[in-house]
Amino acid sequence: MYAITGITGQVGGALGSALLEQSLPVRAVVRDAGKGALWAARGCDVALADMNDAAALSTAFAGAEAVFILPPSEFDPVPGYTQARETIEAIVTALIAARPAKILCLSTIGADAVQDNLLTQRTLIEQALSSLPIPVTFLRPGWFIENALWDVASARDEGVIRSFLMPLDKPFAMVATKDIGALAATLIQEDWAGNRVVELEGPRRVSPNDLAAAFAKALARPVRAEIVPRDTWEAMFRRQGATNPYPRIRMLDGFNEGWIDFAEDSAALRKGSIDTDTVIAELVARQGSAK
Repeated sequence: MYAITGITGQVGGALGSALLEQSLPVRAVVRDAGKGALWAARGCDVALADMNDAAALSTAFAGAEAVFILPPSEFDPVPGYTQARETIEAIVTALIAARPAKILCLSTIGADAVQDNLLTQRTLIEQALSSLPIPVTFLRPGWFIENALWDVASARDEGVIRSFLMPLDKPFAMVATKDIGALAATLIQEDWAGNRVVELEGPRRVSPNDLAAAFAKALARPVRAEIVPRDTWEAMFRRQGATNPYPRIRMLDGFNEGWIDFAEDSAALRKGSIDTDTVIAELVARQGSAK
Protein backbone atom coordinates (compact mmCIF):
# COMPACT_ATOMS: atom_id res chain seq x y z
CA MET A 1 0.00 0.00 0.00
CA TYR A 2 1.26 3.45 -0.95
CA ALA A 3 -0.02 6.20 1.36
CA ILE A 4 -0.13 9.51 -0.50
CA THR A 5 -0.50 12.86 1.26
CA GLY A 6 -1.34 15.88 -0.86
CA ILE A 7 -3.16 13.68 -3.35
CA THR A 8 -5.72 16.41 -4.07
CA GLY A 9 -2.95 18.66 -5.39
CA GLN A 10 -1.13 18.66 -8.71
CA VAL A 11 1.90 16.54 -7.82
CA GLY A 12 0.18 14.20 -5.37
CA GLY A 13 -2.65 13.73 -7.83
CA ALA A 14 -0.26 12.90 -10.66
CA LEU A 15 1.52 10.41 -8.40
CA GLY A 16 -1.72 8.78 -7.27
CA SER A 17 -2.98 8.50 -10.83
CA ALA A 18 0.30 7.00 -12.04
CA LEU A 19 0.21 4.32 -9.33
CA LEU A 20 -3.45 3.51 -10.02
CA GLU A 21 -2.67 3.13 -13.72
CA GLN A 22 -0.22 0.41 -12.69
CA SER A 23 -2.95 -1.27 -10.60
CA LEU A 24 -1.03 -0.57 -7.40
CA PRO A 25 -2.84 -0.09 -4.07
CA VAL A 26 -3.13 3.56 -3.03
CA ARG A 27 -4.32 5.09 0.21
CA ALA A 28 -5.40 8.71 -0.29
CA VAL A 29 -4.63 10.75 2.82
CA VAL A 30 -6.97 13.74 2.75
CA ARG A 31 -8.44 16.34 5.08
CA ASP A 32 -11.72 16.65 3.18
CA ALA A 33 -14.04 13.65 3.02
CA GLY A 34 -15.68 15.02 -0.10
CA LYS A 35 -12.40 15.14 -2.01
CA GLY A 36 -11.57 11.73 -0.61
CA ALA A 37 -14.75 10.32 -2.16
CA LEU A 38 -13.44 11.19 -5.60
CA TRP A 39 -10.37 9.04 -4.98
CA ALA A 40 -12.42 6.28 -3.38
CA ALA A 41 -14.41 6.11 -6.59
CA ARG A 42 -11.15 5.50 -8.44
CA GLY A 43 -10.34 2.54 -6.21
CA CYS A 44 -8.29 4.12 -3.43
CA ASP A 45 -8.47 3.38 0.25
CA VAL A 46 -9.12 6.75 1.95
CA ALA A 47 -7.81 8.01 5.29
CA LEU A 48 -8.85 11.31 6.84
CA ALA A 49 -6.02 13.19 8.51
CA ASP A 50 -4.88 16.75 8.98
CA MET A 51 -1.15 17.21 8.47
CA ASN A 52 -0.86 18.59 12.01
CA ASP A 53 -2.65 15.62 13.60
CA ALA A 54 0.02 13.08 14.51
CA ALA A 55 -2.47 10.45 15.71
CA ALA A 56 -4.58 10.61 12.55
CA LEU A 57 -1.47 10.53 10.37
CA SER A 58 -0.16 7.50 12.26
CA THR A 59 -3.38 5.66 11.46
CA ALA A 60 -3.23 6.80 7.84
CA PHE A 61 0.37 5.58 7.46
CA ALA A 62 -0.14 2.27 9.29
CA GLY A 63 0.66 -0.77 7.17
CA ALA A 64 1.98 1.29 4.26
CA GLU A 65 4.93 0.00 2.30
CA ALA A 66 5.82 3.58 1.42
CA VAL A 67 4.57 7.02 2.35
CA PHE A 68 4.64 10.10 0.14
CA ILE A 69 5.02 13.26 2.18
CA LEU A 70 3.91 16.53 0.66
CA PRO A 71 4.05 19.06 3.50
CA PRO A 72 1.79 22.08 3.09
CA SER A 73 3.51 25.33 2.18
CA GLU A 74 2.94 28.50 4.16
CA PHE A 75 3.37 31.42 1.76
CA ASP A 76 3.20 34.06 4.49
CA PRO A 77 5.03 32.36 7.35
CA VAL A 78 5.53 33.86 10.79
CA PRO A 79 9.18 34.46 11.69
CA GLY A 80 10.81 31.20 12.70
CA TYR A 81 8.42 29.10 10.57
CA THR A 82 6.32 28.06 13.57
CA GLN A 83 3.56 26.51 11.45
CA ALA A 84 6.01 24.46 9.41
CA ARG A 85 7.80 23.22 12.52
CA GLU A 86 4.52 22.11 14.10
CA THR A 87 3.56 20.21 10.96
CA ILE A 88 6.98 18.61 10.71
CA GLU A 89 6.77 17.46 14.33
CA ALA A 90 3.41 15.80 13.67
CA ILE A 91 4.72 14.10 10.51
CA VAL A 92 7.84 12.80 12.24
CA THR A 93 5.82 11.51 15.20
CA ALA A 94 3.44 9.69 12.85
CA LEU A 95 6.23 8.15 10.78
CA ILE A 96 8.02 6.88 13.87
CA ALA A 97 4.80 5.26 15.06
CA ALA A 98 3.82 3.77 11.70
CA ARG A 99 7.33 2.75 10.56
CA PRO A 100 6.72 2.44 6.81
CA ALA A 101 9.44 0.66 4.86
CA LYS A 102 10.41 3.86 3.03
CA ILE A 103 9.50 7.52 2.59
CA LEU A 104 9.39 9.76 -0.46
CA CYS A 105 9.27 13.46 0.43
CA LEU A 106 8.54 16.21 -2.05
CA SER A 107 11.15 18.84 -1.31
CA THR A 108 12.32 21.60 -3.65
CA ILE A 109 15.15 23.15 -5.55
CA GLY A 110 16.88 25.39 -3.03
CA ALA A 111 16.39 23.10 -0.04
CA ASP A 112 20.18 23.10 0.26
CA ALA A 113 20.46 26.92 0.29
CA VAL A 114 22.03 28.35 3.44
CA GLN A 115 20.28 31.72 3.18
CA ASP A 116 16.93 32.03 4.91
CA ASN A 117 14.04 32.19 2.44
CA LEU A 118 10.55 30.78 1.84
CA LEU A 119 11.98 27.39 0.83
CA THR A 120 13.67 27.04 4.22
CA GLN A 121 10.47 25.23 5.21
CA ARG A 122 11.62 22.37 2.98
CA THR A 123 15.13 22.54 4.42
CA LEU A 124 13.61 21.99 7.86
CA ILE A 125 11.65 18.91 6.85
CA GLU A 126 14.68 17.43 5.08
CA GLN A 127 16.69 17.86 8.26
CA ALA A 128 13.97 16.26 10.39
CA LEU A 129 13.31 13.26 8.14
CA SER A 130 17.02 12.64 7.60
CA SER A 131 17.34 11.64 11.24
CA LEU A 132 14.74 8.86 11.01
CA PRO A 133 15.79 5.18 10.89
CA ILE A 134 13.80 4.81 7.66
CA PRO A 135 15.10 5.19 4.08
CA VAL A 136 14.08 8.58 2.68
CA THR A 137 14.23 9.99 -0.84
CA PHE A 138 14.00 13.77 -1.14
CA LEU A 139 12.66 14.72 -4.56
CA ARG A 140 13.72 18.28 -5.35
CA PRO A 141 11.92 19.64 -8.42
CA GLY A 142 12.59 22.98 -10.04
CA TRP A 143 10.17 25.91 -10.35
CA PHE A 144 6.76 24.60 -11.39
CA ILE A 145 5.88 25.70 -14.93
CA GLU A 146 2.26 25.61 -13.76
CA ASN A 147 2.98 28.69 -11.64
CA ALA A 148 2.32 30.51 -14.93
CA LEU A 149 -1.39 29.87 -14.35
CA TRP A 150 -1.41 33.28 -12.64
CA ASP A 151 -0.28 34.87 -15.92
CA VAL A 152 -3.00 33.49 -18.18
CA ALA A 153 -5.41 36.41 -17.72
CA SER A 154 -2.86 39.17 -18.34
CA ALA A 155 -1.32 37.31 -21.28
CA ARG A 156 -4.76 36.79 -22.80
CA ASP A 157 -6.22 40.21 -22.07
CA GLU A 158 -3.18 42.51 -22.17
CA GLY A 159 -0.49 40.61 -24.05
CA VAL A 160 1.79 40.87 -21.01
CA ILE A 161 3.12 38.54 -18.33
CA ARG A 162 4.67 40.19 -15.29
CA SER A 163 7.80 38.47 -14.08
CA PHE A 164 9.46 38.40 -10.67
CA LEU A 165 12.20 36.32 -12.27
CA MET A 166 14.91 38.36 -13.98
CA PRO A 167 16.63 39.14 -16.24
CA LEU A 168 14.01 38.22 -18.80
CA ASP A 169 16.42 36.20 -20.93
CA LYS A 170 17.85 34.19 -18.03
CA PRO A 171 16.90 30.50 -18.20
CA PHE A 172 15.70 28.94 -14.96
CA ALA A 173 15.26 25.31 -13.89
CA MET A 174 11.55 24.67 -14.37
CA VAL A 175 9.52 21.48 -14.61
CA ALA A 176 5.98 20.27 -15.33
CA THR A 177 4.08 18.81 -12.39
CA LYS A 178 3.15 15.77 -14.49
CA ASP A 179 6.86 15.02 -14.85
CA ILE A 180 7.24 15.30 -11.08
CA GLY A 181 4.35 12.89 -10.49
CA ALA A 182 5.70 10.42 -13.04
CA LEU A 183 9.18 10.39 -11.49
CA ALA A 184 7.68 10.16 -8.00
CA ALA A 185 5.77 7.04 -9.09
CA THR A 186 9.04 5.46 -10.18
CA LEU A 187 11.05 6.50 -7.13
CA ILE A 188 8.49 5.35 -4.57
CA GLN A 189 8.62 1.81 -5.96
CA GLU A 190 12.42 1.59 -5.80
CA ASP A 191 14.43 0.20 -2.91
CA TRP A 192 17.35 2.12 -1.44
CA ALA A 193 19.28 2.48 1.80
CA GLY A 194 19.64 5.61 3.90
CA ASN A 195 18.85 9.03 2.49
CA ARG A 196 19.13 10.16 -1.11
CA VAL A 197 18.40 13.33 -3.07
CA VAL A 198 16.93 13.34 -6.59
CA GLU A 199 16.69 16.62 -8.49
CA LEU A 200 14.35 17.20 -11.42
CA GLU A 201 13.98 19.86 -14.09
CA GLY A 202 12.37 19.92 -17.52
CA PRO A 203 13.96 19.02 -20.85
CA ARG A 204 15.42 22.53 -21.15
CA ARG A 205 15.66 25.62 -18.97
CA VAL A 206 13.03 28.32 -19.32
CA SER A 207 13.37 32.10 -19.28
CA PRO A 208 10.54 34.59 -18.70
CA ASN A 209 10.85 35.41 -22.41
CA ASP A 210 10.34 31.72 -23.19
CA LEU A 211 7.16 31.73 -21.10
CA ALA A 212 5.92 34.78 -23.00
CA ALA A 213 6.67 33.05 -26.32
CA ALA A 214 4.76 29.97 -25.17
CA PHE A 215 1.77 32.13 -24.28
CA ALA A 216 1.98 33.87 -27.64
CA LYS A 217 1.90 30.51 -29.39
CA ALA A 218 -1.00 29.22 -27.32
CA LEU A 219 -3.06 32.41 -27.61
CA ALA A 220 -2.13 33.26 -31.20
CA ARG A 221 -1.36 36.85 -30.20
CA PRO A 222 1.78 38.81 -29.27
CA VAL A 223 2.77 38.41 -25.61
CA ARG A 224 5.77 40.01 -23.92
CA ALA A 225 7.36 39.58 -20.51
CA GLU A 226 7.70 42.59 -18.24
CA ILE A 227 9.80 42.80 -15.07
CA VAL A 228 8.12 43.64 -11.77
CA PRO A 229 10.70 45.99 -10.18
CA ARG A 230 12.16 44.56 -7.00
CA ASP A 231 11.66 47.77 -5.05
CA THR A 232 7.89 47.36 -5.47
CA TRP A 233 7.67 43.80 -4.17
CA GLU A 234 7.29 44.42 -0.45
CA ALA A 235 4.49 46.95 -0.83
CA MET A 236 2.79 44.77 -3.42
CA PHE A 237 2.90 41.64 -1.27
CA ARG A 238 1.63 43.57 1.74
CA ARG A 239 -1.28 44.93 -0.30
CA GLN A 240 -2.05 41.33 -1.20
CA GLY A 241 -2.30 40.52 2.51
CA ALA A 242 1.19 39.34 3.45
CA THR A 243 2.39 40.26 6.92
CA ASN A 244 5.87 38.78 6.52
CA PRO A 245 6.89 39.11 2.85
CA TYR A 246 10.63 38.85 3.51
CA PRO A 247 10.96 35.05 3.01
CA ARG A 248 9.17 35.22 -0.34
CA ILE A 249 11.31 38.14 -1.45
CA ARG A 250 14.49 36.30 -0.47
CA MET A 251 13.33 33.19 -2.35
CA LEU A 252 12.92 35.25 -5.52
CA ASP A 253 16.33 36.84 -4.89
CA GLY A 254 17.75 33.35 -4.63
CA PHE A 255 16.53 32.39 -8.09
CA ASN A 256 17.58 35.69 -9.62
CA GLU A 257 20.99 35.78 -7.93
CA GLY A 258 21.67 32.11 -8.61
CA TRP A 259 22.02 30.74 -5.08
CA ILE A 260 18.82 28.75 -5.59
CA ASP A 261 19.67 26.46 -8.47
CA PHE A 262 20.88 22.98 -9.38
CA ALA A 263 24.61 22.50 -9.85
CA GLU A 264 25.53 21.95 -13.49
CA ASP A 265 27.55 18.84 -12.62
CA SER A 266 25.01 17.41 -10.17
CA ALA A 267 24.89 13.61 -10.29
CA ALA A 268 21.44 13.77 -8.69
CA LEU A 269 19.87 15.73 -11.56
CA ARG A 270 17.29 14.15 -13.87
CA LYS A 271 15.36 15.63 -16.78
CA GLY A 272 11.64 15.48 -17.49
CA SER A 273 10.10 15.22 -20.95
CA ILE A 274 7.23 17.73 -20.96
CA ASP A 275 8.09 21.07 -22.55
CA THR A 276 6.94 24.56 -21.69
CA ASP A 277 4.75 24.97 -24.77
CA THR A 278 2.71 21.90 -23.78
CA VAL A 279 2.12 23.10 -20.22
CA ILE A 280 1.22 26.66 -21.21
CA ALA A 281 -1.17 25.42 -23.89
CA GLU A 282 -2.92 23.28 -21.26
CA LEU A 283 -3.16 26.23 -18.85
CA VAL A 284 -4.64 28.46 -21.53
CA ALA A 285 -7.13 25.79 -22.56
CA ARG A 286 -8.14 25.32 -18.95
CA GLN A 287 -8.79 29.02 -18.42
CA GLY A 288 -10.29 29.73 -21.82
CA SER A 289 -8.75 31.60 -24.70
CA ALA A 290 -11.18 34.51 -24.59
CA LYS A 291 -12.51 36.92 -21.99
